Amino acid sequence: MGADSASVKRGWAVRRAGFWDPASAADVVVLEASDRHRRRIRLHGQRGTDFLLDLDEVVALRDGDGIMLDDGGIVLVTGQAEPLAEIAARTPLEFVRLAWHLGNRHTDVQIAGARLRIRRDHVLEEMVAGLGAKVTTIDAPFDPEPAAPHGHGRHD
Repeated sequence: MGADSASVKRGWAVRRAGFWDPASAADVVVLEASDRHRRRIRLHGQRGTDFLLDLDEVVALRDGDGIMLDDGGIVLVTGQAEPLAEIAARTPLEFVRLAWHLGNRHTDVQIAGARLRIRRDHVLEEMVAGLGAKVTTIDAPFDPEPAAPHGHGRHD
């Protein structure tokens, strides 16, 4: 971290979106979805706050979360707009079918109300369109569902 490491603040905990007031944020960091699954990384806020994210375990930071700093400030996490495909189904059954097909391909998926969002992929876009979905290309922050743990064996 260099000679100035003593002046670098430490982000030690995460406040989840909806459980704090983003208007009180001391600064903002804008990160793509792939950069928001972290335990330890040096970050620089848009207003100049330099800090080390230093968590006990890997955390999926989501758009709207706050990183608590050791000086009492909170840094707002904002998702960077990414090229996405937004998928709309005609019926609830079609929605489930589309989600199943995307999940079966181990695709990162965000549930955005009555729509699904995936990273742009012409093969997947053609597949869901062929299943009857309406596909719209957008640029928006991507907050995919967290992966489920992959345990093996029986769970009775």
